[in-house]
Amino acid sequence: MLDKSKNYLIVGLGLLGGKYAQVLSQKGYRVTGITHSQETLDYALQHEYICAGKNADFADLIQQADCIIFGLYPTVLLDWVAQYGSLIRPGTMVTDVSGVKRGVVEPVQTALPAGVEFIASHPMAGRETSGITHSAEVNFAPANFIITPTEKNTPAGIQWAKELAEVLGFKHICTLTVQEHDRMIGYVSQLCHAIAVSLMCANDNSSLCEYTGDSFRDLTRIARINDKMWAELFLWNKQNLISEIDQFDSALQEMRAALVADDRDKLEEMFRLSTQRRAAFDKKLPE
Repeated sequence: MLDKSKNYLIVGLGLLGGKYAQVLSQKGYRVTGITHSQETLDYALQHEYICAGKNADFADLIQQADCIIFGLYPTVLLDWVAQYGSLIRPGTMVTDVSGVKRGVVEPVQTALPAGVEFIASHPMAGRETSGITHSAEVNFAPANFIITPTEKNTPAGIQWAKELAEVLGFKHICTLTVQEHDRMIGYVSQLCHAIAVSLMCANDNSSLCEYTGDSFRDLTRIARINDKMWAELFLWNKQNLISEIDQFDSALQEMRAALVADDRDKLEEMFRLSTQRRAAFDKKLPE
């Protein structure tokens, strides 16, 4: 179990950073925060997500921290570590919430002072909303928590990340390499967002709300998207995502060819395969 005598600093109090702060504070941990927005800082303090926080002159919060969680976009995270990483004390445990790992983990591990351990992790609990005012809506229980250790991580660091996930309420915790994580995320997350966005952009459908059904609403829920964050995530993982888009396009072209050829057997074959794979997927979902 995480040590409640430690100081937990969250850098970036957005949707996920805010939720981390909320849960840890509610469970009796001492949580401080750093954010660029005074409005966000005021919200976090007023709702007791943090006991102290700053948006400037925050060297003391960094130096006092025993554990640090970065709730930052990848580019912002790298810039922040380059500017302030030297202030982090040896012995500090550090993690993140970034949705991509390649290009983040190795540079951060290299840049941090000796004795500081960065154990990367990804809470797959994002929503179509953003900002700390929506963080209370996030539910960690059904979500996956992925730890992406490297050869630079210690068993103690990996265990710390697992205990953090457990305290936050994640029921399914797993470990992947950085490369495995980014390949997987290209398919199960980024491709899904690409499809939803493309579907909404393919047609001027402003009047569809008058007669659309649940299938359209379900498929496009994630099309209401944080443009800056997702553009960054797509570009940082573009090779994996392009590969997944090509594979999806191949399957769609296969269906198109079956339609052109009036090939009912092929369509039914694809529908059966889809149903079988979805049924197998449902059985493996974390409870």
